[in-house]
Amino acid sequence: MKHVVFYDADCPLCSNARRIIERLDWFERIYWIPLQEIEKTEYKLFITQNRNVYDEIHMITSKGKVLKGFDTVRRVLTLLPISFPISLILYLPFIDKIFSPLYRWISKNRYDWFGRYDSPQQQ
Repeated sequence: MKHVVFYDADCPLCSNARRIIERLDWFERIYWIPLQEIEKTEYKLFITQNRNVYDEIHMITSKGKVLKGFDTVRRVLTLLPISFPISLILYLPFIDKIFSPLYRWISKNRYDWFGRYDSPQQQ
């Protein structure tokens, strides 16, 4: 089973990050679902159970664990051969105390900084 990542297709930062990660996902371990299309998938209940899906990126791991925000970012980086060594640093003690708030700050301001697509991007 693949890891499932839910991303905001209206967000240029999120969509561009997904495109880059897809190119680096050489073993195709990640399946991406735009939040704007989640109703068309078997994961439609996920959005009602996780109310802040637009605030932070969410992931369901291949083992069924739900991750969000910085935890999703560092898990995704462990799945990519090229970023795996660097991703291990993100699991050091107290790293999340720095990067979780940083992630939330970037996420909160992403539309102000990068804009917003007028309609969902089909990719």
